[in-house]
Amino acid sequence: MTWSYYIYYRVEALHTAACGEAVRKLMDAMHARTGIRGRLLKKRNEPLLWMEIYEGVVDEAKFEWELAESVAAAGIPPLLQQGSSRHIECFAE
Repeated sequence: MTWSYYIYYRVEALHTAACGEAVRKLMDAMHARTGIRGRLLKKRNEPLLWMEIYEGVVDEAKFEWELAESVAAAGIPPLLQQGSSRHIECFAE
C-alpha cells in the first residue's frame, strides 16, 4: 500500500520568504533521501496556511524519520506562527 502525506501549518507573516526557502530545502532533501518529490500549496484567501504533499510513500517509518530530520535541518519550526505546529495526515487509495 502507498500513502499520501498531507502536512499543514501556519507560517509567521514576517517569515514567509525565509519559510519558503526552508521548505524548498526540505523538499530537496526529501527527494534526495526518499526519491519522493513534495509539493507546496497555500490556502486560497489564507496565504499563511501552507500544505506540503508527498505522494507514493511505501515505507512510512523511513519516510517519517527522514521528514523529521529534514524539517529540523531546514530550520522550519521557528518560522511557524507562535503556538502552532506541523500537522500530519496520511491517506491511502
